[in-house]
Amino acid sequence: MFFKTLSGRFLLLSFIFVMVAEVVIFVPSVARYRLSYLQERLEQAQLASLALLATPDDMVSPELEDELLDNAEVLNIVLKRDEIRELILSKPIPKPISQSFDIRDTNFFASIKDAIASVFHNDDEIIRVIGNPVKDAGLGIEVVMEEALVKASMLDYARNILLLSLAISVVVGIMLFASLQLLIARPMKNVITSMIAFRDEPENVSNIITPRAGIVELREAETALADMQHQLVTSLRQKERLAQLGGAVSKVSHDLRNILTTTQILADTFEGSDDPKVQRMAPRLIRTLERGINLCERTLTYGKAEEREPKPANIELRPLVETVIENDQLRVSEEMVNYVDEIADGTMVYADSEQLFRVLTNLIRNARQAIEDSGTPATITLTAADVGKGTEIIIRDTGPGIPPSALEFLFKPFQGSARKGGTGLGLTISAELVKGHGGALELVESTAKGTVFRIFLPKGKK
Repeated sequence: MFFKTLSGRFLLLSFIFVMVAEVVIFVPSVARYRLSYLQERLEQAQLASLALLATPDDMVSPELEDELLDNAEVLNIVLKRDEIRELILSKPIPKPISQSFDIRDTNFFASIKDAIASVFHNDDEIIRVIGNPVKDAGLGIEVVMEEALVKASMLDYARNILLLSLAISVVVGIMLFASLQLLIARPMKNVITSMIAFRDEPENVSNIITPRAGIVELREAETALADMQHQLVTSLRQKERLAQLGGAVSKVSHDLRNILTTTQILADTFEGSDDPKVQRMAPRLIRTLERGINLCERTLTYGKAEEREPKPANIELRPLVETVIENDQLRVSEEMVNYVDEIADGTMVYADSEQLFRVLTNLIRNARQAIEDSGTPATITLTAADVGKGTEIIIRDTGPGIPPSALEFLFKPFQGSARKGGTGLGLTISAELVKGHGGALELVESTAKGTVFRIFLPKGKK
């Protein structure tokens, strides 16, 4: 479990990397030690030969000869002087010489190769070593020795190097682990603790992290987290207030709808009046009441957030559009708005007919209201086309266009209305209904020459 943590894995990787570095150094180091050991044997042999050469007759007793050879750890010594090879000291060699090594011109890779081979040789091998005498005391020096001595000394050195490498790895790993804990793990733990506390109580401002890290990257992360937490707290408070406001608005809209419905019933009786002024004003009063009732109903529907899931089916589009236009024509004079239906017979869409009816009604009503407010006659045109993956419905008008102030929040509830006193719920609800079909509602363009909305509805599964 420990090695699944960042600190544990960092400690393990530190140990591995140090060991890899030691191994890379280890083999050349052992090879270099072997050459140094052989060179030392040559120097010891040269010193032993000097003891012999210092005697008057170049003779020593057999006991002294053996002692000199044993001290040099060799079996015989040969000096080359004046182009003559001379056996200086010797004792019986147990078996023939198996290999010779000339360390005068050994290169780096050859020394490594010889060191590795020495490890796998038999312990009873006899080798010859050739080198240069120190202080130019002759042309060359040769010794015969047991390779077991070289191998034993080399393995002992390798073992010491390995133990030292392990010790260094442990010390370096512990130091890196402690540094990681202090510099990275502890600040990260503070960040995690703050995130958990904020998750449990996002409304509690005291749970917002205070940047303290000394490392630049961690300090930037803490600062970014603190900014995000401040934004979330602000957003949560705003949403809470909007929810409370929405509840109050829904209650007011419910009561207001009942009042307006009663008023509408009373207004209907005015249409039978003989007073010309009342006859002229009654239709306008009824339309105003209908708008108020519709506004209350839309507000209640949006506030409940209980829009049912769409039940799409393949339906013919043109009859649905004709019904929407006929209903909207009842609310405006023919001289003010001209409705043009350019949808071809047989055009099919995959949609919930009731919800699509509401979407088209909202878009056409918005266009008609904008035209009425401008006081200039205009045309509303509807077209549809198959675009491969679905059907595209275009609602185009030649009205005054959407004010720039309303474009930024066009699909936002209570913010995107282009009319004074409007709520912006019509477009918000329409966008949500289309999105529920897997499609999209978007504003294509809006200028002083008119506005274009596009509805995309994907095709149904066959």
